[in-house]
Amino acid sequence: MASLPFNAFDAAVYLCLAVAVIAGFRSGLLRSMATIFGYLAAMAIAYRGLPPWYLIIPTLLGGAMAAGSANCINCYIDRDIDQIMGRTQRRSLPAGKVQPTQALIFGVVLGVGAFIILTAFVNLLSAALACSAILFYVFVYTLGLKRTSAQNIVIGGAAGAVPVLVGWAAVTGNLSLPAWWLFAIIFYWTPPHFWALSLLIQKDYEKAKIPMLPVVMGEQETRKQIVLYSLLLLGVTLILFAMGAMGLFYLVSAIVLGGILLYMAVRLWRDQTKSWARTLFWYSNCYLALIFAVMVIDRVIPYK
Repeated sequence: MASLPFNAFDAAVYLCLAVAVIAGFRSGLLRSMATIFGYLAAMAIAYRGLPPWYLIIPTLLGGAMAAGSANCINCYIDRDIDQIMGRTQRRSLPAGKVQPTQALIFGVVLGVGAFIILTAFVNLLSAALACSAILFYVFVYTLGLKRTSAQNIVIGGAAGAVPVLVGWAAVTGNLSLPAWWLFAIIFYWTPPHFWALSLLIQKDYEKAKIPMLPVVMGEQETRKQIVLYSLLLLGVTLILFAMGAMGLFYLVSAIVLGGILLYMAVRLWRDQTKSWARTLFWYSNCYLALIFAVMVIDRVIPYK
């Protein structure tokens, strides 16, 4: 596919999309915003410019339908524990607004629709990746790990990292090394993000008998692991510069953004207060969107 120079207009388009998404989602869905921006960043980096709209729209639509499918089926499976946890009691199934069978059927239809759209308008690889994320999330995370292992978030986080692979494959039709490093960024971002949340709602997980890390290993070990994964995340983001995929603007920004996250993780570990867990959880959402935004903006720098 022919590439176009990436200019300031392209960057403005993506930043406007990011702002629109941020404005459109409630705080509980900020990770969805970051995921959508991840699609866009992966496509922009792979294309080295602004991909055509006839490629962007079906990729985002198919990706959104795949995510909706996984979430619907997850809600169907977890409807029993969602009734116990205060954070999830107002969801449609535990609140009685939607019947379980309807949610399951809707989830399956969304998944099939995602595969059809991506296959027909993008390519088979992107469709296969999106559907693999659904299957991994449902069978490996929800059915396999969520209620049995303290590593549920670590391993299950792979499903949430697949969208950048879908975006990359949509443009290139393959998965080269930079795509896997984008995947790694989300993979290593996931534990600090969700463990910070689990520190805030630990009692909910205890009532539902979900073996999140604070429940199984305690708060101190959870804080220690948040620091470790934040440090690993910083290192992973720097590899993109080391391999020549990103420039100096990205390098400086990644160090600053990652440094802030690491600082918050260390403060959480040392101060042992809920306020730092809340701050880190909020910032981690912003971090993911910002690091992808920086990747896009880095393409504007003329020295590249």
